[in-house]
Amino acid sequence: MCNAIVAMGVNQLEQRKVRVAPPAPGEVRLKVVANAICHTDLYTLEGSDPEGLFPSILGHEAGCIVESVGKGVTSVVAGDHVIPCYTPQCKKADCIFCQSNKTNLCPEIRATQGQGVMPDGTVRFADAETGVPYHHFMGCSTFCEYTVVPEIAVAKIDQAADLGTVCMLGCGVTTGIGAVRNTTQVEAGSSVAVFGLGAIGLAVIQAAKLAGASRIFAIDVNEDKFGNALSLGATDTLNPLASETPIQQVLVGMTKWGVDYTYDCTGNVDVMRSALEAAHRGWGVSCVIGVAAAGKEISTRPFQLVTGRKWMGTAFGGYKARDGVPELVTEYLEGGLKLDHFVSSRFDGLGATQEAIDSMHSGKVLRAIVSY
Repeated sequence: MCNAIVAMGVNQLEQRKVRVAPPAPGEVRLKVVANAICHTDLYTLEGSDPEGLFPSILGHEAGCIVESVGKGVTSVVAGDHVIPCYTPQCKKADCIFCQSNKTNLCPEIRATQGQGVMPDGTVRFADAETGVPYHHFMGCSTFCEYTVVPEIAVAKIDQAADLGTVCMLGCGVTTGIGAVRNTTQVEAGSSVAVFGLGAIGLAVIQAAKLAGASRIFAIDVNEDKFGNALSLGATDTLNPLASETPIQQVLVGMTKWGVDYTYDCTGNVDVMRSALEAAHRGWGVSCVIGVAAAGKEISTRPFQLVTGRKWMGTAFGGYKARDGVPELVTEYLEGGLKLDHFVSSRFDGLGATQEAIDSMHSGKVLRAIVSY
């Protein structure tokens, strides 16, 4: 029995005592050490997620220690340090997705994950007093002192890494880095435009700078975010509200033909269109990273695509989780990948989760990390 922060309904969080069942075959039970609050958690909590289920235990950016393993688990043992990943990697020889270098979208547990249950169709959480079952969230559910996840969704990492920092590699930061490195493969000397300067957008800027991009446009309506963007490598900052001219036209005017690589990190479908239309004529690539609200659709004139622009999307930055996340942790330990600047505030104890969530609504916080 342990404590959990349970989403009982839209914008309704309650701390409850829960029983966390032992891991079934192919599963791992984890002790959660630290959890970063991600906007995807808030997106679901506020009722915008079409797959959102209540009651459920949210949380998916976490650093954990393996407490026990189920039958047949071979890749981790008790005591290993791990990061649970919402995008699994089954590594099966007959999984065409895991065997392909074109994608990271392993579908092995996707159907049940979207239903808030484990691969066998059942849950591992129950209220300690009433026995009411609680749904899983993104296959992780780390707003709990212990959780159970499939082995194929656990990335074993170097124990030298601080779990209270590398926990951020469970989602947003990895997504932004991978969008640059894997999905669009930015070349040295390229121009880049980033729409939305939250943690993902700043990770895109950081990765673009490391890739050798020569000009990086940082775009946001909140100019307080420009300082962080400039410190990570942005060369230009733009506020779309500062001009009556559409931002895509502003960018084309500043570059003559547009920007080589553009990224939407907002989840706003109008911004997605702007990002595409700011892409370079003939070869510009625009990557959708932000998750739009339920029912939203994207649109543009077909002429934008006919004249050579490409519209792409990315999930978890294209990283195959069990291989890619440990590599990023090693890069962090070796000093090549900075992460500390993403941590805006730290909180102690699971009970501080609501306070951490509230801080994320200020627009000034990149990641709030709660240590359990």
